[in-house]
Amino acid sequence: MAQQLLSIITFLPLVAAAILALFLRGNDAAAQRSAKWLAMFATLATFLASLFLLAEFDPQNTGFQFVVETPWIMGLNYKMGVDGISILFVMLTTFLMPLVIWSTWEVDTRVKEYMIAFLVLESLMIGVFCALDLVLFYLFFEAGLIPMFLIIGIWGGANRIYAAFKFFLYTFLGSVLMLVAMIAMYMDAGTTDIVALLNHNFGSDSFSVLGIHVLGGMQTLLWLAFFASFAVKMPMWPVHTWLPDAHVQAPTAGSVLLAAVLLKMGGYGFLRFSIPMFPVASDILAPLVLWMSAIAIVYTSLVALVQNDMKKLIAYSSVAHMGYVTMGLFTMNQQGMDGAIFQMISHGFISGALFLCVGVIYDRMHTREIDAYGGLVIRMPRYALVFMFFTMANVGLPGTSGFVGEFLTIMGIFQANTWVALFAASGVIFSAAYALWLYRRVVFGDLIKESLKTIDDMTAREKAIFAPLVAMTLLLGVYPSLVTDIIGPSVAQLITDYHASIPEVIGETAAVTH
Repeated sequence: MAQQLLSIITFLPLVAAAILALFLRGNDAAAQRSAKWLAMFATLATFLASLFLLAEFDPQNTGFQFVVETPWIMGLNYKMGVDGISILFVMLTTFLMPLVIWSTWEVDTRVKEYMIAFLVLESLMIGVFCALDLVLFYLFFEAGLIPMFLIIGIWGGANRIYAAFKFFLYTFLGSVLMLVAMIAMYMDAGTTDIVALLNHNFGSDSFSVLGIHVLGGMQTLLWLAFFASFAVKMPMWPVHTWLPDAHVQAPTAGSVLLAAVLLKMGGYGFLRFSIPMFPVASDILAPLVLWMSAIAIVYTSLVALVQNDMKKLIAYSSVAHMGYVTMGLFTMNQQGMDGAIFQMISHGFISGALFLCVGVIYDRMHTREIDAYGGLVIRMPRYALVFMFFTMANVGLPGTSGFVGEFLTIMGIFQANTWVALFAASGVIFSAAYALWLYRRVVFGDLIKESLKTIDDMTAREKAIFAPLVAMTLLLGVYPSLVTDIIGPSVAQLITDYHASIPEVIGETAAVTH
């Protein structure tokens, strides 16, 4: 039953979307209400099922669990499973989806289609984290672009078409190279089974192409192709420019999922493919990733300081925080990788909550311009408290989950490269600067704008949406073992296998920083 539970979790939202599409007729208030409630029940049922999955999960087993495999098409297998790394991403997705659906309760434009898009997106996101076949992973990974493209393009802001196409083209073009690499992997290994590919030794003998010496051989070429896709998805500097536009134009619920889950697919891809399958190339190119991440943290933090749009500021903040993630992943040590995964989970709660905070006042004032606000604490004290809590968590205040992820990551980076660690630590100061500056201008000061003098504080529904996010941010901040105990054994096994795969000569001569 446990094996089938994984497929149920993956496809239950898709079944609900199909029911909405086929059987719900009309666009009156009753039909809209039915669409919302069906979506809510489907996402809640999916979350409850995932709790059963987590309860049955054995963290000490570093292999894949709940594996289901069956013949599919053209000799390919439908194969799904989770390990200590992927199960928490599944939990993050299923936890957030009911809150996202609840946050859309005031939407009254093409509600049925809106709910269908989010339900389909949930199935595809879960599928990415569970797929154990290259083709299946690629289908889930790429198909997820479609519902998000529609969410931005139909329900987004004034410049939504431009933002939707920019989002789609950036992420799709990066993934084309990944598809070419997957074909090459199949030709070399004779299988698309991810478990088998993790144990396959791709060629690492150096060779020359057009007079260019390729250190690490085939592994380096494959690594670069996957990097093109995952770096855009994270996104990493300098291929991050699609993210602020997408966030600004996306509806609030779309921004929440984009920041909380979709960006994590890039980090998960590094963990599942780049590092374990191409260890020699990862070893050679780790310094490149570390310095690109350092530049991202400092540069995007400085850019965030001069933003006038709240969503754009938080979007640049997300790029900076993802810089810590890529740094931690490529330290190839326990603290760094634990911290990177913890940071991704924590960022899912915090960034999602920050975009919801923007949504609360946008729904009332219909502007995201920072200068349009000021003195909100006078009319909205409860909102000011919630906004301050997540601002502090985003900065990395001890006692919140944001501190644990950044602290572990910087510890790991310091072991790998002290200069990079210095740059990374400066990002903590910059993040405090832009986050507190945003909060100061929006919440504090005199209430002088006439339009704000009648604004209402958060409703009971809005407070109920924030409550689980506050609880998880605090819980993981004071009891991080809830995450580290699950991911620790799998990360330790990944690091052990990684170092065992590095030829001694590479470790001595390839300018490795760890």
